[in-house]
Amino acid sequence: MNTELIGVVVTFLLTVLLAFPLGKYIAKMFAGERTITDFMNPVERFIYRISGIDPKKGMNWKEFLKSMLAINMLWLFYAFFLLLNQSHLPLNPDGNPNMTPDLSFNTAISFLVNCNLQHYSGESGLTYFTQLFVITFLQFVSAATGIAAAVALFNGLKHKTTDNLGNFWDIFTKSITRILLPLCIVMAVIMAFNGSPASFDGKDTITTLQGDTVNVSRGPAAGMIAIKHLGTNGGGWFGANSAHPLENPNYVTNMIELIAQVLIPIAMLFALGFYIKRKKFAYVIFGIMTVGMLFLIVPTMNWEMHGNPEIAKMGILQATGAMEGKEVRFGPAASAYWSIVTTIISTGSVNSMHDSSMPLSGMMQMLGMLINAFYGGCGVGILNYYIYIIIAVFIGGLMVGRTPEFMGHKVEAREVKIAALVTLLSAFLIKGGTALAAYYFVKHGNADWTVQPANWLNNPGNHGFSEMFYEFTSSNANNGSGFEGLGDNNIFWNVTTGFVLILGRFLPIIGPIAIAGLLAKKKFIPESSGTLKVDSLTFGVLTFAIIIIITALSYFPPLVLGPIAEYFSL
Repeated sequence: MNTELIGVVVTFLLTVLLAFPLGKYIAKMFAGERTITDFMNPVERFIYRISGIDPKKGMNWKEFLKSMLAINMLWLFYAFFLLLNQSHLPLNPDGNPNMTPDLSFNTAISFLVNCNLQHYSGESGLTYFTQLFVITFLQFVSAATGIAAAVALFNGLKHKTTDNLGNFWDIFTKSITRILLPLCIVMAVIMAFNGSPASFDGKDTITTLQGDTVNVSRGPAAGMIAIKHLGTNGGGWFGANSAHPLENPNYVTNMIELIAQVLIPIAMLFALGFYIKRKKFAYVIFGIMTVGMLFLIVPTMNWEMHGNPEIAKMGILQATGAMEGKEVRFGPAASAYWSIVTTIISTGSVNSMHDSSMPLSGMMQMLGMLINAFYGGCGVGILNYYIYIIIAVFIGGLMVGRTPEFMGHKVEAREVKIAALVTLLSAFLIKGGTALAAYYFVKHGNADWTVQPANWLNNPGNHGFSEMFYEFTSSNANNGSGFEGLGDNNIFWNVTTGFVLILGRFLPIIGPIAIAGLLAKKKFIPESSGTLKVDSLTFGVLTFAIIIIITALSYFPPLVLGPIAEYFSL
């Protein structure tokens, strides 16, 4: 057990040590300073030339969002069409069929919004062509979209008064050419040398030790595994995701995948401090996010390493902890760490089955997604935390009897209303979706549907409620992990989660960028003795308290009906 704990600590420390210089590099690169990747200039100029883009043209917040939303809509139709017709396209050695319209709708949206919720199994649901030109492509562009949105926020915070949040096309392109692509090449090579497949061969036939003949899917998986983690995407090449021995062959690759999915979110925090020249502000945010992560990770690891109390009552020794749904290659500590990291980061990849976690461990995974601001996704984690900052500034201003200010700009009713709307919308989507699913399950379980609602759940009762609640929580948080006891590949779940996916992605991006743009245009007010210092520990604690209070008020009832009730029923 001590060895497992050391492995977790070393993994996190390595992540921070790598994220700090990466954050400095990201800040310099987006500030237009000389960096090691300047050799990509000719490639970028070629892209701008053939696309008719002027990378030096500034954009206000409305123009920035218009560009971002327009190109994302184009990618949605592109992905939907290819998934509907994938059996007629090349690179399909296993003869996999087309996706149904409802599954294509869900999958196209899911990967567009960086969620990667998979209502299909990778080996049989996709061809090599769509794995590469739809799934992997969207994993790059969705991550770059998140980074671009974060840099727009940085630009709004950097200047005293400005109407320019940067050029979306320039930031987006450089996010791929200078951050995601170089890192992915390095990681893909490491994965390939450790056993992840990187060929275009079809299924291989092997004979197991007990004499069974098994068909094993392969394909060019290594590159996709790299961007799925570095871009905080999470979708697996194989159905079992990173619990699959070809997607995550050993403990070394397990550490690499863990580091990769946390690397850019933490690096973006450090980049914020370097970019706007307020390093203390970034360190405070990093500290609060790390404390929040520890509040989720430490109890989860404790519960998983001590095993199931009901099994212990039977006199069965659980020397290795709660091993149901876990890979013996990794053990309960590394699996528990992964389960929290992947849910706070919005990656959604898994190296164990969350459905098999202890009840309160499942609650911690849900809390990571409900808060959605402890590091968070690739770029968008900062945007989510920014919403809490605006609310904290507003409340802090009321407490001291002053007009709320943030970095020299007055926070007025319009900004607070946008922040409140984003917060309330998440709660509405998650709880409204869960309530609708529960209604159909209970009241119309035998409805004349292809998949009857009564057959959705393998685990009825409190755990079944958790499965439905988790699915909508994961969709809204753009996470993609799931309690896989839920039968989700049907029209109801594909359509409802599809709408939650797209609203849960873009409204929390539109809101913060709008706030940043509105504040940046206002007259700059120098700090005075009464100004609330946002780079202080006091403000960090206030923000943390706001996060806890809002989450508790919004989600305590469904958590009681699900994982908490399940815990007390053990």
